[in-house]
Amino acid sequence: MTTSIDYDKASELERQYDPELNFRTLHGPAGVLVSFTLVALSLYQYYTAGFGVPPEHWHNAIYLGAVLALIFVLFGAGRTDTPGMMPRLGGVPVTDWLLAAVSIVVVMYLPYDFSNLTFRIGVPNTWDLVMGTILIVLVLEATRRSMGIVLPIIVIIFILYGLFGYLVPGVLAHPGASFGNFISQLYMTQEGIFGIPIKVVATFVFHFVLFGVIATKMGLGQFFIDIATAAAGRYPGGPAKVSVLSSAFFGTISGSSIANTVTTGSLTIPAMMKIGYRGTFAGAVEAAASAGGQITPPIMGAAAFIMTEFLGVPYTTIIIAAIVPAAMHYLGVLIQVHLEAKRSGIRGMEEHELPRVWPTIKRGWPTVIPLIILVGTIMEGYTPYLAAFNGITACVVVGFLNPMNRITLRDLWDALETGAKYALAVGVAAAAVGIVVGVITLTGAAFRLSFMVTQAAGNLAAEIYPIFAILPFELASMQGITLFLTLLFVALTCIAMGAGIPTTALYIVLAAIAAPAVEQLGVPPIAAHLFIFYYGLLADLTPPVCVAAYAAAGIAGANPFKTGLTAFRLGSAKALVPFVFAYSPAMLIVAPGFTIGEFLLVTTSCALGVCALGVALTGYAFAPMGWLSRAPLLAASLLMIAPGTTPTLIGTCIVVPILAINYMAGRGRVQAASG
Repeated sequence: MTTSIDYDKASELERQYDPELNFRTLHGPAGVLVSFTLVALSLYQYYTAGFGVPPEHWHNAIYLGAVLALIFVLFGAGRTDTPGMMPRLGGVPVTDWLLAAVSIVVVMYLPYDFSNLTFRIGVPNTWDLVMGTILIVLVLEATRRSMGIVLPIIVIIFILYGLFGYLVPGVLAHPGASFGNFISQLYMTQEGIFGIPIKVVATFVFHFVLFGVIATKMGLGQFFIDIATAAAGRYPGGPAKVSVLSSAFFGTISGSSIANTVTTGSLTIPAMMKIGYRGTFAGAVEAAASAGGQITPPIMGAAAFIMTEFLGVPYTTIIIAAIVPAAMHYLGVLIQVHLEAKRSGIRGMEEHELPRVWPTIKRGWPTVIPLIILVGTIMEGYTPYLAAFNGITACVVVGFLNPMNRITLRDLWDALETGAKYALAVGVAAAAVGIVVGVITLTGAAFRLSFMVTQAAGNLAAEIYPIFAILPFELASMQGITLFLTLLFVALTCIAMGAGIPTTALYIVLAAIAAPAVEQLGVPPIAAHLFIFYYGLLADLTPPVCVAAYAAAGIAGANPFKTGLTAFRLGSAKALVPFVFAYSPAMLIVAPGFTIGEFLLVTTSCALGVCALGVALTGYAFAPMGWLSRAPLLAASLLMIAPGTTPTLIGTCIVVPILAINYMAGRGRVQAASG
């Protein structure tokens, strides 16, 4: 197995499968100008992380102005961006240069006239209306170019709802808003475009994206792959286990499932296929493992940082809460990978294919120092952006001093440029979703939608309660059924909306709309928000979107749809665990009512249930297993995953004899083969 990452190949694959990286190719002075602008934006963000940000209205405006201008220059108006009749400068149409300039003007108008503008909130003058309207249009167009049409359509629907809500029938009706009040809300207050989403992305998210890019460039990603290969490569299905472990490690520094997939998958997928795995399964393993990146602490993607603002808790709280659920996801993938290898007789890697442990550690241990410093700074209670500043600084110092993997000034320049590029789409998404949040706040839609969800769940629960009333489970109570149905409705909504909206935008919308419905039924806020977060991420695995599966299938030369279905099966624990911590928040450690006893009970039973689920889905434990065994085992595994002593004991009583019979069948096969 080749264990050296080809970063150029990985970057090309990432651009191929991630529409957010479909940049124009610039040349001449335009390319130089944009390169300097991207690096300047990264340096500005790095400086403010360590030495303090300017006033918030200036900081947010500088960031958004740069993001919009760069998007209009780097992203074409169409998918192909073919040259038309419009004159071009450096490969960019003159109209796009004009849009970039207008973006800067309308964004900087706000802080420039901030002292006077605050007195006009609610009563904007003509210039306020013109600037605000233009900015809304520019945000929608920039979002369309960088992320596709789905999110802009959803934002437009909310805009129409905010202006003409009096025409909507039923509980969602509201008096509507005048155009002046509407623009004032979205443009001139901190509850619209310049609200929490853009603030968090400008202050926190950018820095961690930059840290991940620089850490990968200075060799941390390579070290993770080498360690994973040395630790797991020799066991049955070795490269598949290397894929899971290296993706878990890589997920600690990358919140992008596609970046994770193409970086580790370019090595692990060919190696899996070489020892006998089908291309579909090899791609699915990498996709399922890589999709865990956004739930793996300490860097969990933009949505996790926004969650801290919505919940009003330190980022350390989110990190601690995410540890066990993330471990359950990787356990679920790993157990199925192991059982598939045992069933198919797939070997591990040969000794000569494995890196030696101590030379690997000796060569690569310095690359871990920045991650340790970053995590240590966070755990000491300092701000996330100071932690990122310290981590980035350590990356640069170690990168220049480490003789085993020394980076050059050109490497650093490329990392600063790439980090800024990666942050463009998430920045404009935050601005677009800020419009949605502003409309929700203006109209009170969150309360109305939450009422609709809980009322629908309660009515349906009342109808089906008599069927389940005889079961001795907490889930079978009226309250339990209502909560289950509410969670199910929210989960289905997350999956459906996740088919067209990126994770960060989806989380923000549903945190404002759906989280209150879950919280009304007694679920702690952190559990409710993580539930939405997890289900929003499932779109990376579930067809028809399954972007991680598409990238993995492209490397494996496999069918993307089949790869996505297999990846969803491998990542099934990720779809079930959110229900566990919604019912038993003790799994999250930091939720109210935590006790060691309940934590150990729910975590242990969930882990055993995840393993049993893997056996049922794979159809193998010690010998092949038919559906007469798999069906009750599947039901029993769900009982074990469900929180509560009674369902766990019932599930265990079903699982143990099935596995015992399968064990005896396996021994019989071994004796027959040896005899």
